Amino acid sequence: MGSKHYLLVSDFDQTLSFNDSGIVLSELLGIPGFADRVAGLSHLNLVQEGAELAYLIRHDPEFRRVRYADLIEVGRRVRLKRNIAPLIALLARGIDGCSFQFYVVSAAPQEVVQSALEGLVPPSHIFATRFTYDPSGEVDSIVRVAAGHGKVAELEAIRARAGVPGERVVYVGDGTSDIRAMLHVNRMNGLTIAVSPARQITQIAKRTVLSDDALSVAIPILEDVAGYDAEDIRGVFDRLGFVIQDWDKVRTDWLTIRELNDESLGAVAVVA
Repeated sequence: MGSKHYLLVSDFDQTLSFNDSGIVLSELLGIPGFADRVAGLSHLNLVQEGAELAYLIRHDPEFRRVRYADLIEVGRRVRLKRNIAPLIALLARGIDGCSFQFYVVSAAPQEVVQSALEGLVPPSHIFATRFTYDPSGEVDSIVRVAAGHGKVAELEAIRARAGVPGERVVYVGDGTSDIRAMLHVNRMNGLTIAVSPARQITQIAKRTVLSDDALSVAIPILEDVAGYDAEDIRGVFDRLGFVIQDWDKVRTDWLTIRELNDESLGAVAVVA
């Protein structure tokens, strides 16, 4: 029986990294209030979720001084999660007749993602926001923003080139900019994995894994794709030279409870 080919498509900011690349860029250039600027754009619904940095670089007076070299430097400064390389190596070797191709689709600038993942993910497997530049290195225009519907379009283009059916797509993300992509993958009966406790994403993702180690994403893949149990998975990690020290499975119910005669509302999370 031939190998089954799968795609693993991952977001970048706060999925493979710890910090948003926009925050790192703001710190590099000494521009304050990045979070407030993003919140303002979100409140006005001016841009798609995840496309705020691209908009600021193109239109905000302070961010207009961003140059190509600055984005490369941001990538070098981004702090990545541990063990991205072992995760990619495990997937590349294949798991019980299932082979995986690893791609990154991100709303972060292409230069940032490529610089951060140099030596880990080839540029041909990275699809992020693209700019054109004038001779000084200043951003001249936005060519593509891989956010919202843009992520879905990039995902579908990758899938078409690879000839992989929708049920063999695994998508990993952390926030609201991943919602459309996750809904799309869910409709195709693929596997969606959230790596953040944000309610907007965990309510959509089929699985949620919370860890500062990228290799943790392998657990739902081993369970849901390969059918491994906990003992099998620990064996895989052991052969890779790792030990799963803490592994807690919980179910979280989000409730809003109100007394009949009380106008106040309280949100409660019950973990069972």
